[in-house]
Amino acid sequence: MTVSQPVLDERASLPTRAGGRLTLALISAAAFSLAGPFGQSLMAIGWSPGAVVLLRLTLATLALLPLALRAVAGRWRRTLAAWPLLLAYGALGAAGCQLFYFMAVQRLSVSVALMLEYSSPVLIVLGAWLVTRRRPGPMTLVGTVIAMLGLALVLNVFGGVRLDALGIVFGLLAAVGSATYFVVGSRSSADLPPIVLATGGLGIGALILLVFGLIGVLPLAVVPGQVVLGGVSMGWWVPLLGIALISGSVSYATGIAASTRLGPRVASFVGLLELLFACLLAWLLVGERPGLGQLVGGAVILLGITLVKWDELRASSRELLG
Repeated sequence: MTVSQPVLDERASLPTRAGGRLTLALISAAAFSLAGPFGQSLMAIGWSPGAVVLLRLTLATLALLPLALRAVAGRWRRTLAAWPLLLAYGALGAAGCQLFYFMAVQRLSVSVALMLEYSSPVLIVLGAWLVTRRRPGPMTLVGTVIAMLGLALVLNVFGGVRLDALGIVFGLLAAVGSATYFVVGSRSSADLPPIVLATGGLGIGALILLVFGLIGVLPLAVVPGQVVLGGVSMGWWVPLLGIALISGSVSYATGIAASTRLGPRVASFVGLLELLFACLLAWLLVGERPGLGQLVGGAVILLGITLVKWDELRASSRELLG
C-alpha cells in the first residue's frame, strides 16, 4: 500500500502537536498543585476548607469573566444552549469534586481519599469502553494499572490507612466529579470556548457551594490575619489571590484547553502529575522532602502516562494510514 505525502506529513507532525498539548496539561497540573500550599497557609490560621474553595472559585470566575464575555460576543444564544455542559461542569467538575473530597477526608485517611479521587482516569477508560463498545488498547490498560500503582506509591496508601464505607462512597463520588471535569472539559467548541466553559462552570460551582454554606452543610469560616508561606510572613490576601488566580483561573482554563486537545483520557492521566508537583512544592516551601517511594511513584506514573499516550498515537497513525 502506498501512503501519500500529505498523510506522511500529518503522521510526522503528531508527536510535535502532542508535545504542545501536553504542555497545556502540565501547566494545568502545576497550577493546581499550588492550591495545597496556598490553601494550607489559610487553613492554618482558622479558615475552613469550604471558605477557601468558595472564594477560590468566586474570584477565579471574576478574573476570567471579562475574557469570557469577549469570547461569547455575538453568539449568546448558541452559548446558552450549552447550559447542560455548564451545569455538569460546575455541579460535578468544580463544586462536587471538591465537596465530596472534603466529605471523604472526614472519614478516610487523606491518602486514601486522594487515591479514590484520582482514580478518575480509570472511570474514564471504563466509561469510554462501555459507551463505544470498543475495548481500550493493551498499552492503555497496562498504562492504567501502572499509573494507579505509581499513584499509590506517591500517596503512600500502604501505611496508616483508615477506611469507612460511607467515606469510600464519597471518595468515589469525588472521582466521578474529577472524571466529569475532564470529560466535559473536552467538549468545548467554537460555540463554547474553553474560557467560557471555565468561567461559567466555576461560577455555577461557586453558587452551589454558597448554597451548601448557607444551609449549614459546608462550614464557611474566614479569619483575616498573617500567614506563613515558604517561611515568609505575609497578609492572608496573598495566598488567597494565588489560589484564585493561579490555582483557579489558570489551572481550570488551561485544563479545559488541554482536555479539548488531548481528549479526557490522556488529560486525566497527565493530571495525576499534580500530586508529584505538590510533593516538590512541599519540599521547596515547607521543607517536606519527598521520600524515595514518592519519587519512584512519580516515575511510575510517568511510565503509565507514556504508555497511554503511545497507544493513542499508534491509534491515530493507524487511522491516518487507513
